[in-house]
Amino acid sequence: MGGFSAASAAERCAVGIHASPSSPASRPRSQLQEQPAPPVRRGSRRLAAPLAVSRRSILVPRAVAASTDRASPEVVGRFNLESNSELQVTLNPAPQGAIAEINLEATNTSGSLVLHWGALRPDRGEWLLLSRRPDGTTTFKNQALRTPFVKSGDNSTLIVEIDDPAVQAIEFLLFDEARNKWFKNNGQNFLIQLPTSHNQGQGASGATVVPEDLVQIQSYLRWERSGKQSYTPDQEKVEYEAARAELIEELNRGVPLGKLRARLTKTPESSERDAPASQTTTTKVPEELVQVQSYIRWEKAGKPNYSPEKQLVEFEEARKELQAELDKGTSIDQLRKKILKGNIEKKVSKQLENKKYFSVERIQRRNRDITQLLNKHKPGVTKEQVQAAPKQPTVLDLFTKSLQEGDDCDVLSRKLFKFGDKEILAIATKALGKTRVHLATNDLDPLILHWALAKKAGEWEAPPSSIAPSGSTLLEKACATSFVESELDGLQYQVVEIELDDDGYKGMPFVLRRGETWIKNSDSDFYLDFKTKVTKKANAIDTGDAGKGTAKAFLERIADLEEDAQRSFMHRFNIAADLVDQARDAGLLGIVGLFVWIRFMSTRQLIWNKNYNVKPREISKAQDRFTDDLENMYKSYPQYREILRMILSAVGRGGEGDVGQRIRDEILVIQRNNDCKGGMMEEWHQKLHNNTSPDDVVICQAIIDYIKSDFDISVYWDTLNKNGINKERLLSYDRAIHSEPKFRSDQKEGLLRDLGNYMRSLKAVHSGADLESAIATCMGYKSEGEGFMVGVQINPVKGLSSGFPELLQFVLDHVEDKSAEPLLEGLLEARVELRPLLIESSERLKDLIFLDIALDSTFRTAVERSYEELNDAAPEKIMYFIGLVLENLALSTDDNEDILYCLKGWNQAMEMVKRKDDQWALYAKACLDRTRLALASKGEQYYNMMQPSAEYLGSLLNVDEWAVDIFTEEIIRGGSAATLSALLNRFDPVLRNVAHLGSWQVISPVEVTGYVVVVDKLLSVQNKSYDKPTILVAKSVKGEEEIPDGVVGVITPDMPDVLSHVSVRARNCKVLFATCFDPNTLSELQGHEGKVFSFKTTSADVTYREITESELMQSSSANAQAGEAIPSLSLVKKKFLGKYAISAEDFTEEMVGAKSRNIAYLKGKVPSWVGIPTSVAIPFGTFEKVLSDDTNKEVAQNIQMLKGRLAQDDFSALGEMRKTVLDLTAPAQLVTELKEKMLSSGMPWPGDESDQRWEQAWMAIKKVWASKWNERAYFSTRKVKLDHDYLSMAVLVQEIVNADYAFVIHTTNPSSGDSSEIYAEVVKGLGETLVGAYPGRAMSFVCKKDDLDSPKVLGYPSKPIGLFIKRSIIFRSDSNGEDLEGYAGAGLYDSVPMDEEDQVVLDYTSDTLITDSGFRSSIFSSIARAGHAIEELYGSPQDVEGAVKDGKIYVVQTRPQM
Repeated sequence: MGGFSAASAAERCAVGIHASPSSPASRPRSQLQEQPAPPVRRGSRRLAAPLAVSRRSILVPRAVAASTDRASPEVVGRFNLESNSELQVTLNPAPQGAIAEINLEATNTSGSLVLHWGALRPDRGEWLLLSRRPDGTTTFKNQALRTPFVKSGDNSTLIVEIDDPAVQAIEFLLFDEARNKWFKNNGQNFLIQLPTSHNQGQGASGATVVPEDLVQIQSYLRWERSGKQSYTPDQEKVEYEAARAELIEELNRGVPLGKLRARLTKTPESSERDAPASQTTTTKVPEELVQVQSYIRWEKAGKPNYSPEKQLVEFEEARKELQAELDKGTSIDQLRKKILKGNIEKKVSKQLENKKYFSVERIQRRNRDITQLLNKHKPGVTKEQVQAAPKQPTVLDLFTKSLQEGDDCDVLSRKLFKFGDKEILAIATKALGKTRVHLATNDLDPLILHWALAKKAGEWEAPPSSIAPSGSTLLEKACATSFVESELDGLQYQVVEIELDDDGYKGMPFVLRRGETWIKNSDSDFYLDFKTKVTKKANAIDTGDAGKGTAKAFLERIADLEEDAQRSFMHRFNIAADLVDQARDAGLLGIVGLFVWIRFMSTRQLIWNKNYNVKPREISKAQDRFTDDLENMYKSYPQYREILRMILSAVGRGGEGDVGQRIRDEILVIQRNNDCKGGMMEEWHQKLHNNTSPDDVVICQAIIDYIKSDFDISVYWDTLNKNGINKERLLSYDRAIHSEPKFRSDQKEGLLRDLGNYMRSLKAVHSGADLESAIATCMGYKSEGEGFMVGVQINPVKGLSSGFPELLQFVLDHVEDKSAEPLLEGLLEARVELRPLLIESSERLKDLIFLDIALDSTFRTAVERSYEELNDAAPEKIMYFIGLVLENLALSTDDNEDILYCLKGWNQAMEMVKRKDDQWALYAKACLDRTRLALASKGEQYYNMMQPSAEYLGSLLNVDEWAVDIFTEEIIRGGSAATLSALLNRFDPVLRNVAHLGSWQVISPVEVTGYVVVVDKLLSVQNKSYDKPTILVAKSVKGEEEIPDGVVGVITPDMPDVLSHVSVRARNCKVLFATCFDPNTLSELQGHEGKVFSFKTTSADVTYREITESELMQSSSANAQAGEAIPSLSLVKKKFLGKYAISAEDFTEEMVGAKSRNIAYLKGKVPSWVGIPTSVAIPFGTFEKVLSDDTNKEVAQNIQMLKGRLAQDDFSALGEMRKTVLDLTAPAQLVTELKEKMLSSGMPWPGDESDQRWEQAWMAIKKVWASKWNERAYFSTRKVKLDHDYLSMAVLVQEIVNADYAFVIHTTNPSSGDSSEIYAEVVKGLGETLVGAYPGRAMSFVCKKDDLDSPKVLGYPSKPIGLFIKRSIIFRSDSNGEDLEGYAGAGLYDSVPMDEEDQVVLDYTSDTLITDSGFRSSIFSSIARAGHAIEELYGSPQDVEGAVKDGKIYVVQTRPQM
């Protein structure tokens, strides 16, 4: 067996036998050249580790005999890049002074592979960028070379030539540009060391040589430290060379060979032939300093979870580092002063109190009932808000419209000004080649327009007399013109119109005079810029659709004020504060409109400052005013808190302790303290004095990063660019920044200190989500640093728990940790502790909201940082992370009930894993599906709520179209929902694999060929006809859609129930229908749009391949039945046979449909333990009879008219038809007969409770009749050429079973066609969530007919909603269109309960059907037995619907299985 043994290793160490298979000493020494000393690289954390195999997986080529000829190429390593891709590296060594070749070949790769690389030399700490480079090589930030591989077939190759004899190795990574993916060597850089013959001809005389007996000892010590594990021969070789590399590194650091031997052999130091001539006495490093240095190393590495063995290695590395400092002459006191900073000794002492190694601290989370986090504040949009009457047009609106309606009139520019409570509208237009200026005002007092023209900004030039309006007075540099009274639609206004004679004018300045009073625009002249881009609002007549689904009038008000808002942040925030009450009065859509405006501002889509000098304290004061108003609304309107948090996050905190003025004062302190009063710092100082903005936070960070990088200017630009600031933006400021920062090395320490202090002031104003400043504001702080925070003292917020400061300190201490889990727990615990104070409207609520926003933002960043940590994590850890992210999302959501129940589901799945329940993966898959549905629902809610406002306000403000298009998408992407979605996508394939689910669920197994067509929603194309065989890839399928003509297959990522209408229809029409769970497969299919594909299925899988059109023609016969319309069917027209209501014994084919007849047939024939509800019916022809009644004459006429429109394919008439049916009046005879039949059958009569209850029942009956004109039903009958007029609707009346569960059974498995197996789906509550288009999957099971006591669960439920109802009556559709053989007419028409169902968000963790396997097996077995009994009764496969109440099975209808 390979590997070290204790005896053999000890023997080697004792006698110094040079027999290791990896040792060159076993060969004649004269024929060998020793390996060169590995380079020691300093000055960079990334490059600090030595070239040691144990940590860097170095490939060390064998030493070869010296020769003048080039040696044969040698494979020095193979690496797996991906499952089917490998990197092979071969080395063609060079004789002394010649060129070495490194050959790289990557198999099965894309054509976009790049080598990101550099060379290593012992005299340099960073990568050396060689001058000899392969073709196509570029330099990356002056730090690395990038060379593209050459594509050759399926492989990519590259040759790197090394002609620098000092180069000892190359280091590299691989990057796939097309996929934006990096490849590493087990998380580290790849490293190829060159043989000694290349390195300056070093041989025995020039290289660092380690005596072989010491290598033997070192390798033994390494083996002991690793637990004396068994190694293979190859592993032993690697370990042996790693030991050599470690010793070489020590010698290169200056450790004498004698000292090295003394340490390894534990003998006194002695002289060696290779030792330095003189020996020195070394000072031992104190153990407590070694501990501190090891802790510092651990912190720098991101506090990874090292094993105890790895930590022992780290302690030794720390000791070596400190010993090296002492060897250079540093004293112990100097060393102590250097590393003992802050409270690091206390941290180390705490860590090593009860153990000998460092570990990440964790907070102890309190056990809480998750439902304590429940929020049920639903931000609803009322019908009145959406359909609010448009504001009454003002006279100025009418004036604008009159201009727009003129022939060929283009509005060049438009500006509305306010003065007092009056307005003046200035518009420049172009019509028939003439440019005109129109000024209209609703001020009816006598006014004089004092005006001029300008060819450049700030100019007043008197107009030519030829264009001055009649009665004008020309002055030296202006013209005075009186306004003329006018009228529009009975509304009075005054107007001046001027026709220009020259297109060269840029604008028109003007002021107004009323008597002796001059009227200006605040302190400035009014000015109409002729070149201003006109908003769409001003340049288009409203068609009625613009602004639909928004607080339209409020958004238009914002648009009117935008030009004033652009003057400065002070103006914008003051205007925003003025608008808060109007936003609140407009309801949710008003709050959303305010958010959209502020978001456009924060993303730099709106102008921040326009030639206006404003003091920072004025900005922070206005900001403070606005955020105070938002805080007050947060207290009073909990349903808006989610949106208000978004607004606050985009605005920033505002002024505390005159923080705005500190921005202005403290930049002077920085310049004075650090002697940097010119250049870029002075330009920035001028910008800060003129108008500070959120850009200043980025600029400050960029300067700090630049200084920390030892003044690398590319780092400065990198930080700016990553945050959306480029050179053009710096130049666009009113006080432009032209220069780059430039400092001396002696300024470094002071600048970093002062800029760090200054960042606090900047973030206090501008950064709503900055954690450190948010914590400081809530915990309190006072003056720190000379010249900074002068006189400032912020007191702690009252009411915080006693342990809260320690909790926040824990968060700050661990915010950079590599292992994110403890930090995430701390952040969540802090948010949960904060929650009561946020709900109770505490003192200084605004500061607490900003703290919660910052904790949330930090949480999201930490999760994204932890993705790599989860790559190889166990399922339990991934589920735990998902739970953490769900909890964080719940804490940020106004209506979080569904999210909390998802969280409870994940917690239950983790418990199932712990108790080794073999169903855990199947259950977790349902939790995952439900969580995805919750995220999709949240995304849809955001889109419907925000996107219309973004589009309308964006059009009014001329926001870039791309920014409008992605508005909601970016909001979602920046929140916890996107983080959670990424985790689910990672975990889904893991679950499917463990649960043996595969990538597909086949709902209708049919072999088909056709053209691939991608659609968003099946619903959007259900009425379309395709003229060639088509396979739809539909992103959304809800369950109630029709299959379009010409479609032979539907592939979707959605999860409609196997027994939903669309699923039944697909099987009935022999259409392939399958759910694809793998996003990569789905994306691949979408990429083949327009191509011809063949699909084959099994019960659990789908295979596909591209084929030619000629193959499609050959296989067309196989598609002959698939997707084709069912042959024409005919209906027999039903007549009214004199009875408005009948009991079950009168259910005949002439009177009622199959639904009613089947339920009557079952009565008394099924086993006694199966309940059948009592039924009566309103027979065929009753609707037509009621319609012909004299009381409904007008309704009948309207319906006849609407039928005429339908005959002309005006399908909008369908909705009007349904509304018209609801106007029917019930004949007295119908009421009498229905009451008699219901009472005689033992059913309650609604009218006995009240007339209103009867009206409810009558409305339900009419809704059933009206469903004859449902779009889906109408088009379905057209598709099979049924005469819609012949479709008759009976109504089956039953008392509702108030079900615990509802089920649907197919007595032959519909997915596999297996007639020996029953398939059933079960939902909690009423069955409408199963047969209707309710999202999510039902619970499903199969049961063999010969073993009905052993049902097998196929899937757990993911439906978030259950429907429940009190005792009531249901009116079920029962048409003659549901009896036709070969036509799945069931489900096309509505069944309507008299009372509205209650929608309940479901908690499956408390559902006995989920948690009690015995109860589940009993219920499922009973359902299967009922289905089997009914199939036996009819002698054919059946589609059965039923319910479970208190454990008893009820069957409410059955029909032949389609």
